Amino acid sequence: MPAVSIIIPCYNGHAFLAQAVASALCQDLESKEVIVIDDGSTAPETAEALARLPEGVEVVRQGNRGLAAARNRGFEEARGRYVLPLDCDDWIEPDYARRALELIAGREDAFVYSWTELFGEYEAVLRRRWDPFVQLIVNQMVSCMLIPKALWRQVGSYDETMRLGLEDWDFNIRLGLAEAEGLCLPEPLFHYRLSATGMLQSTSHHHYGAVWRGIQKKHPDVYRISELLRRAQARPKEGRRHASWFLLTVYGMHRLLPHALFSLLFHTAFSLRFRLRTSRIRSRLSHVEDV
Repeated sequence: MPAVSIIIPCYNGHAFLAQAVASALCQDLESKEVIVIDDGSTAPETAEALARLPEGVEVVRQGNRGLAAARNRGFEEARGRYVLPLDCDDWIEPDYARRALELIAGREDAFVYSWTELFGEYEAVLRRRWDPFVQLIVNQMVSCMLIPKALWRQVGSYDETMRLGLEDWDFNIRLGLAEAEGLCLPEPLFHYRLSATGMLQSTSHHHYGAVWRGIQKKHPDVYRISELLRRAQARPKEGRRHASWFLLTVYGMHRLLPHALFSLLFHTAFSLRFRLRTSRIRSRLSHVEDV
């Protein structure tokens, strides 16, 4: 049995699939398997890309059921004790799986993530720190984390009704509620592609308010203001990079504003923040080239 199963959902994702698969196959870990889940792709180019995949890559096909269902299918098919989901337009460094496996050290009550490098439309390095309280307010984590298959079962898998995206946000909230420990590899070993046509930018952000409301309905006791205040007070001081009052203000705005307006404000703030970061990064690179 492989130690790690790398699962790659794909729906008409032929443009970057080869890069994602190559980064999975290049992991410096012998005990691994790579599974591509074809979620009912309709593009002929995707069929051709799947047919060209290297020997040893398993392709599992199903009717189109959405990203959450494709990830769940990957977990179900995985033979490894640990599973690493990787979207078909992203890629990982060759030592990610091995270092994550070393860090988790056989535990099944924890998961491993790394810092994230954004590339494409925006460029930035996200130095995330696992904080279950922050996760209730903002989707700070990504889906590309080494997760014990037993823990995936324990928290209830990805919600397949979330066809507008952000299913990883809901899943990660449930990891926090289950008191799973997030273990960090403090280097950008995961590379996340941001594009105007990607699901996050084109769909999820425009429905952010409505999706978050749905998440709150699933956990009404957690999202009571008294419970949020209690959890804010219980945060360790060293973990308060995000001020609790600011996060609670974001929650209050979401409760007061129409979902469409809140989503617009969120998307605008996200785009502005990373546009400024990208501008600064490119300015520094230009300066280095001039020197």
